[in-house]
Parts: sequence; C-alpha cells; structure tokens
Amino acid sequence: MNIQDYLPFLIPLAVVQLALLAYTLWHIFTHDHYKRGSRVLWVLVAIVGMEFIGPILYFAFGKEEA
Repeated sequence: MNIQDYLPFLIPLAVVQLALLAYTLWHIFTHDHYKRGSRVLWVLVAIVGMEFIGPILYFAFGKEEA
C-alpha cells in the first residue's frame, strides 16, 4: 500500500484538524479570561498539541464559561 491509498481518509482529517486549531486560536485571542493558565500557555498548548489534543485540552480545561 502507498500513501495514495490513504489520501481519502487523511485529507478530511487534516482539514478538520486545521479548522479546530483555527477556531481554538481565534477563541483564545478574542477572550481575556481563562479558567486555568494564561493566553500564552493556551496558545502554546494548542499549537504544540495540534493533533486534536491541544485544542481539546483548551476547551475542556481553559475556556472560561460565558
């Protein structure tokens, strides 16, 4: 098997991953208060843990309830 066999699965997954990261970064930069940590911490967590884990951690533990 080669990479072309996996492209129908990988392309949508990459699009969803980048969309989730973009929404997470937008949310971090447009809000001033977080349950835990600071803006810098959550930006680093979202970018370094980009493969779904960072954004999910932010929405689970960092996002301040409205």
